[in-house]
Amino acid sequence: MLYHGDLVRKTSSHQQVFNHLLLEHSSLMGLRVKVMDQHDIKEFPGGDQYQHDNNGMHRIFSGQDKPFLFHMFWTDGHASKLKFLRQMGGWFVNDACLGHWVTSFASDLNLVGSLSGRCCSVEPLVTCHYRDKPSIIPCNDSPFYDKNAKPFW
Repeated sequence: MLYHGDLVRKTSSHQQVFNHLLLEHSSLMGLRVKVMDQHDIKEFPGGDQYQHDNNGMHRIFSGQDKPFLFHMFWTDGHASKLKFLRQMGGWFVNDACLGHWVTSFASDLNLVGSLSGRCCSVEPLVTCHYRDKPSIIPCNDSPFYDKNAKPFW
């Protein structure tokens, strides 16, 4: 994906480019693709669990469940995904690097190490947005996202 930024920019979709690359690699190299079990929420939870499974999200925040990967599917829009990931402690990109292309930070693309140091945080960057959505910390002073919802904490 790193070498296909032009396609991501042109299509405005990383998912579309990723799907294309999966098909290309499958055809050229015999790559076999397996679709993950949507019910395997302990290792691969996603936006569906985030939106509808508060007990499962509490297990993740308490450390009882340790997901390998969290994908914010079932969530509309980049802005909502970003807010939800920040609230749940799954965001590590500094605000100064959001919305900028790598070339705006370095004229030499071999400077990836310094880019990660400038753009990536070692600790999650947590921000509360909604009191009724799963969060790694209580967000009781934040507004509700859904009408007639109950607070997560």
